[in-house]
Amino acid sequence: MSAISPTEPTTAAAATGWRSLVDDWSGDRQAFQVPWGKAMMWIFLLSDIFVFSCFLTGYMSVRLATTEPWPNPSEVFALTVGGHSIPLILIAIMTFILITSSGTMAMAVNFAYRRDRVRTGVLMIVTALFGASFVGMQALEWTKLIVHEGVRPWGNPMGAAQFGSTFFMITGFHGLHVTAGVIYLLTVASRVLAGRYEKSGNYQIVEIAGLYWHFVDLVWVFIFALFYLW
Repeated sequence: MSAISPTEPTTAAAATGWRSLVDDWSGDRQAFQVPWGKAMMWIFLLSDIFVFSCFLTGYMSVRLATTEPWPNPSEVFALTVGGHSIPLILIAIMTFILITSSGTMAMAVNFAYRRDRVRTGVLMIVTALFGASFVGMQALEWTKLIVHEGVRPWGNPMGAAQFGSTFFMITGFHGLHVTAGVIYLLTVASRVLAGRYEKSGNYQIVEIAGLYWHFVDLVWVFIFALFYLW
């Protein structure tokens, strides 16, 4: 029988080493008692904050640096209703819808904590419908700008050429986030209604979906202020 050298790593020692390594990497998670799913969502949101910050900072730099007049948002984003041009009416409705969806999402998270899966699922579907209507209105806004106003990513007849590129890039990127959020909410809602989380009683996925949705809504507030009110 051969003797094991004291310096030779055994299987148990290797397992202990891996556990130690995992504990080191997850030190923050253990310190703050944050589940993996929520921690990963926060990391994703932080990276997204960086991306949106770069976009909005670039937009402000371009707008301040351009020598051509910037198109007037009150005129560009006006909608004609009953023969009268109403400034920013469509944008105001879109903003109201998105803020309202944050309320329904918060209610869904509240009912999830109470393990009321029916109300949770229904409110998530309502939130997703609000998001889908927002995307639909955004498509209407884009159609109006492209078809009727002649705005293109490389130019427009109303002033600074950078207006189109910055507008389509930032609102399009945000619209993709809303679209992904709608799909995400509908997926989670269908699982909630199917009782997938009923046995474990863990509805944390609803809270994680809520984090994403509230982030999308918060970003829109900055886009609304910088693009439509500035």
